[in-house]
Amino acid sequence: MRLLGTLGGVACGGAGEAVQVELLEEDVAQVVPLGGGRAFTVPRTSLPPQVREGDVVREGRLDAEPGVRLARELAEWRARLSVPVPDGLDLDSGASESLTEKKER
Repeated sequence: MRLLGTLGGVACGGAGEAVQVELLEEDVAQVVPLGGGRAFTVPRTSLPPQVREGDVVREGRLDAEPGVRLARELAEWRARLSVPVPDGLDLDSGASESLTEKKER
């Protein structure tokens, strides 16, 4: 149990270390140091109650900045991949039935 207590301090971002929550279970969570390293298990109670998978915990608190930055980067990435539809192009014209309807028969 002493080992879990020590890891719990690290999970809460002790000693300036931030961790990302990889997996949440009922009693434990798997976290990974942000700078890289091996994942380890900590008691779920050592993390803030509102934490979700993918969140970053620093100094015992949820760090919202990395999540906001990741969401912004993801939106920019999706925008670069999007294909504009030319004006006047009707994507539904000529589609008399569902594309999967034949496969469902």
